[in-house]
Formats: sequence, C-alpha cells, structure tokens
Amino acid sequence: MSIKNITRTASTFALLAAGAGLLATPLQAAEVPDGVTLAEDQSYTFWLLDAIKSMDPQINTDVEGSDILRNLFEGLYNEDASGALVPGVALSHELSDDGLTYTFKLRPEARWSDGEPVTAQDFVYAWRRLADPATASEYAWYMELMQLANAPEVIAGDKPVEALGVTAVDDHTLEVKITTPLPYFPQMLAHASTFPVRQDVIEAAGDNWTLPENLVGNGAYVLKEHILGERVEMEKSDSYWDAENTVMTTLTALTINDVNQGLTRYLAGELDRVNVPAGQYPRLKKERPDEATSLPYSCSYIYMMNVGEKGPEALKDVNVRKALSYAINRDVIVDNILRGGQKASYNWTHWATAGFEMPQIDYAGWSQEERMNKARELLEEAGYSPSNPLELELNYNTSEDHKKIAIAASQFLKPLGVNLTLNNMEWKVHTDRMQAQDFELARYAWCGDYNEASTYLDLFTSYSGHNNGEFFNEEYDRLMKESKTAQDPQPMYTAAEQILAEEMPVIPIYHYAKVDMIASDVKGLPRENVMQTWYGKDLYRVAEE
Repeated sequence: MSIKNITRTASTFALLAAGAGLLATPLQAAEVPDGVTLAEDQSYTFWLLDAIKSMDPQINTDVEGSDILRNLFEGLYNEDASGALVPGVALSHELSDDGLTYTFKLRPEARWSDGEPVTAQDFVYAWRRLADPATASEYAWYMELMQLANAPEVIAGDKPVEALGVTAVDDHTLEVKITTPLPYFPQMLAHASTFPVRQDVIEAAGDNWTLPENLVGNGAYVLKEHILGERVEMEKSDSYWDAENTVMTTLTALTINDVNQGLTRYLAGELDRVNVPAGQYPRLKKERPDEATSLPYSCSYIYMMNVGEKGPEALKDVNVRKALSYAINRDVIVDNILRGGQKASYNWTHWATAGFEMPQIDYAGWSQEERMNKARELLEEAGYSPSNPLELELNYNTSEDHKKIAIAASQFLKPLGVNLTLNNMEWKVHTDRMQAQDFELARYAWCGDYNEASTYLDLFTSYSGHNNGEFFNEEYDRLMKESKTAQDPQPMYTAAEQILAEEMPVIPIYHYAKVDMIASDVKGLPRENVMQTWYGKDLYRVAEE
C-alpha cells in the first residue's frame, strides 16, 4: 500500500492443517488493566500529512486512508497488538482438505451503523465490486493476489463478476474458493480493500455515498465530519457489536502538510500523535523519553524510475539506472538526515518482513567511494558527464522530509553530471501523475498489506496495479507466479530481489521505522506489530496521576 511520508506473524495460522478449523478467541476491545483509572476525556487526535483521497474501501490506496477505514468499517479479521489475527466480522473459519475452500462463520450480532445486520452478501458485493472493471480500482489486483477463483478473468472483463470465487451460503456463512493453497491467505483479510460495503447505500447515493450524511459503515466508529485536506472526525458507533468495550469515544484526524508544524501543534497539546520530523528524534527522545518512539515499520522508501514508453530515453539504459542508484549515499540519509532508526536499503522488501531472507546484493557491500566510482564509469559509458549532463526530473509529494532527501539526492548526483530538477506537488496530484506514467523519477513508498514478502515483490509484476514505472520482466513474473504454489517460496523471492538489483527499476533508499511522538496518557497503540496496524476501539486514555 502506498504511503505519503501498513505483524501478521507467520505462525498465526500454523494450526491450519488441511481441513482444520480456526476457533478464534473472543476479541476484546480496549484491554484496560485492573487498577487503571480512565481519563474523563476519551478522545484521540492524530496527524495526517495529506488529504484522504477516498473513504471508499475498494478505492482507497494509501496507508493513512486505511487508518481511517479500519475504524469506519470492519473486515473478516482484525489484528491484535502483536500482529496476530483476531475475529472481526468472522468468528472462525474452516479450510477444506485440499486447502482451496474457506468457509467463514460470521457473527450474527454484527451490525451496520444504521442498525441493519451485516451479512455474507455484503462481503460478496464488496469483493465483486473490487474486481469489477467498472469500478476501476487500483486494488483490483488484490483479488488476484489472494488467488480467488476466476479473479484474473473477472478483472480483465472476460468473465462476469458473479464468477468470482466468493459466495454467500447464507446470511452468516461466506464461502471463498482459491486456486492454490495460500498459507498467508487469512492474513490478507485484514486489508481495507476486503471490507464489506452496502449495495443499497452505494446505489442510492452514487459517488456521494462516502459523504458523512450518507456513509453507512460497520466499524466501531461513524463518520461525523470530513473537510477535505483539513480534518476527519469520527464518533463511537452505538451499533457496533462490541460498543460496550470501546472506550475511546472520538477520533479526530487533522491534515497538516508541514511535519514541523505538526510537531509544534503536538507540543502545544493539539495532537496526541505525530510523526517526528527528520533529524529530531535523538533530541526528542532525550527530552521526552516517554513520548518519543521508534519501532520497525514494514514500509520501504524508493525513487521509482519510469522505464516505460512514456519515460525518458536515458532511463531505458540499465547502466544509467544503476549509476543513479549507486550514487545515492544512503548512510548520509539515515544517519544525518532522518536519524530515527531507519535502515539504509539496497533492496525492496523490508528487512523485518516475517520469514524474509535478505539476498546477497553486490553493491550493498561496496564502500560509497566504490559505488561512486562505478556510477561515474557507467554514466561516462552512456555519454554523460559534468560537461554533458543528464537532465532528469524528480517528483515528490509535499513534505519537508521528502524535500530534504530530494535535495541530498541531487547533491549526490550533481558531481557525476546528473542535474535533478525537483518538483514538489500535493499527494493527489503526485499519485495521479504516477498512475498516468507522467513522471521521470518519483518519490514512492510501499507499506506491506500483510506480513509476507510477496506483498512487496508482487508490486513489480506485469499484472500489478501499482507498477507505475512499467518495469516488465518475464522471468520476474514467472518467479512470482511460481512462488504461489511453492512449498518454500523464499528461493523465488531471493531470485526476484536479485532481478530488481540487476535491472534496477527503482532506487532503494531506506526501510522505515515508525518514528512518532505519542501522548503518554494514550494507551493501546501497537508496539510489537511491524505493520503498525491500529484500531481506535483498542485505545484508551488514562487519568493523570
């Protein structure tokens, strides 16, 4: 999932031998320890860098949008603070002996915010809608990644949406058919694109169905206000099946495009959570050790290169792409600019991804001097030098941190004869241009949709909905398709990463850490989940001592 600035543990479903049923433990909302006194004010205000592009679960593509949707809607499963799956609308599921049919039992007490029951048909409608070409969802490919029966044909428009492998057996029984056993399939069901939506609501309101006065969700909160680019306000839903155990009554997201202004407003008490601006974590950790946090976060930061037909001719030369990547001094970026626990990256998949084995990538072991010398050599062979510079444009979305990294990148490249023109634009314009292949280089980041390496590596397949740089490689496609049926997919993942290193369609820069200031009286946010998935219903504020 793309991110502006998303641990399912591998063992979560180790009990799912063929035919075994998952009897999930009851989900508890806010787990308030005995003896804790709750604050009178149970509200939580958090920071957003950019406007939420869509409140539609099947249309949203970014992490911050998912943070909102996870509170307004609820899928089959949720995650707990450690990343393990816990019941959402589904109480349990059974898996057929051949590993190809999942039968989910839905909780009968699940309700929409207007009081209507949540049914299996609501999931069928949502999943068909996601795959339907008429929806034009960038996440339609997720149905294909889930290996749903007939998903590729439905997405391509070669079969009707009714052919998709999802069926409502009755109101509280959902049957899903997949084409190959997929051990991490249940983990994929916590993703916002799989959340149910109401057919009658969407048909009645059309494109306006996500407005506060029209939106009907099944999550722990209801949408009360959405001022685009300014604020999103949600209030506790009395219709939610676990409303009795939901402590936090109000969630408010404030859009603040300037990370430094966000920190200022946090320090003034206007926000309960904000990202730490680049370079300020060491100071803040010393001054406010109970509030400054840095945790592993499954996201990777890159510069994507447009190697497709609309891209510049220079980037069609793999040696030029390699030179650009070699010249970026990642240690300077993470140690001198960011300074928040991020790690320099020379590959795509985040280092903390469950079960992932980091491949041996040659240039990762070179000194920066060796990389620069090789970059200079490759550029000179391609005909570029300070006397005959390569002119390129780098787009990035509004953020002081992105700006600092972009300026550093331009400085790293300039001595080699590469002139970067830096273009700053708001998030929506930035992503729209990427989707239209209207860019040369673009700042990009991806957060895992689930905690397994395929969530990263599938992005660069030819059938991906997010391969905006149009890198197409038949061997890469073959490896990723083969990985779906492999008993051990790690060798395919390693080979895929090595293709990315050899073809260099992107410039890896760093692997994320979640670097935040969090009000010390706010409890319930995850600390052990590398996906950093949070739910307002799990939060609570404690009274000041």
